[in-house]
Amino acid sequence: MLDNEYARSALKLGLNYQEKFGVNPFQFGLTGAGDSHTSLSAMEENSFMGKHTGSEPSAERWETPFRVAPIGRIEGWQEVASGYTGVWASGNTRAELWDAMHRRETYGTTGPRMTVRVFGGWEFQSGDDTRSDYVDLGYDKGVPMGGELHTAEPGKTPGFIVIALSDPMGANLDRVQMVKGWRDHEGILHEKVFDIAWSDNRKPDSKTGKLPPVGNTVNVPEATWTNTIGDSQLTTVWQDPEFDSKQHAFYYVRVLEIPTPRWTAYDAKRFNLTMDKEVPMTTQERAYTSPIWYIP
Repeated sequence: MLDNEYARSALKLGLNYQEKFGVNPFQFGLTGAGDSHTSLSAMEENSFMGKHTGSEPSAERWETPFRVAPIGRIEGWQEVASGYTGVWASGNTRAELWDAMHRRETYGTTGPRMTVRVFGGWEFQSGDDTRSDYVDLGYDKGVPMGGELHTAEPGKTPGFIVIALSDPMGANLDRVQMVKGWRDHEGILHEKVFDIAWSDNRKPDSKTGKLPPVGNTVNVPEATWTNTIGDSQLTTVWQDPEFDSKQHAFYYVRVLEIPTPRWTAYDAKRFNLTMDKEVPMTTQERAYTSPIWYIP
């Protein structure tokens, strides 16, 4: 992949600009979109309509190149079905939706209609994620996704209320992760992914600290799966165990579903195809929230 191709790279570079100029041009929110050129929905794996007229459903599209030189070859099976934008607006009007996007209170998914909410602040405590008034608490004592936290008082560590609900018509959730990026005292940029909530009572490996996979119920030939693993809701209050009050940082949440059939599996069943072994048949759909920035 190309260097600095991902949003996370830009978010990290923004920390350098913040330190150097006092302003961060890469302080943006995250959204999801389909990038299709047919006016047809291209978000759902089980009814993926392709990105242009040459990749609409057919028995040949998986092996028909989506794009060729000189700007780089992309195989047909490498197309991705996605995505949606979630907006936390105070009402369903054009003005209120605009205001929510302007303050970056948004998140993106790769297709499912997951519900994700995040608040960051200095006063959150364990159990706040289970309170019926957690939204009021989040706004009262913290900031939502897209917001800023400023210079910490001595001994304070940022805490985050994180709520994730599965798509009611989709798959259960595997885990919730916090993605942190920061700039150290020497100006070097870092990133780290923390598993902060997960399903099925799994335990991280005692040596590596890594969380075991959730499992896989996908029946590839039939393009089906079951919600016998994973959870429909994951919540937590998480504090950064490595917080340094003098370092610029950002935090955003990533939510992963359990494995489900990819559009290639649906096509293989629909058209009775045998695809090359390199073609992925399953995927783990996900959501990404806008970051919360810490600015000392």
